[in-house]
Amino acid sequence: MAGGLSVFLVEDEALIRMMIADMVEELGHHVVAEADNVRDASAFAMTAQYDFAILDINLMGVYVDPVADLIERRGKPFLFATGYGPELLPSLLRRRPILRKPISIDQLKAMIDSLFPEGAARVPH
Repeated sequence: MAGGLSVFLVEDEALIRMMIADMVEELGHHVVAEADNVRDASAFAMTAQYDFAILDINLMGVYVDPVADLIERRGKPFLFATGYGPELLPSLLRRRPILRKPISIDQLKAMIDSLFPEGAARVPH
């Protein structure tokens, strides 16, 4: 795990969450917090120590915007992983990167590389 990024993962489908967590680990990073609903995700968004977050847009019928807002207030980067398009997001969040499900490990790597162009080793913990 040394040198990798710490990831906060928010996804309501357990199998998809496990699949994304496995990809994160395979890319040399580690998931430090997971949530499947807005209440838990909001708490982690403010308290967990992470470098960036991966957020599903729709968590059991509730949109993730309050969580995204909390993460943005902390100044942490995040991306959305969803089967939906950006039209469901508030306009201020539409500029955020979006991975369309089903996600491939190559797409995830490219997105992480775009968030941290200088590489994970330079990210302060």
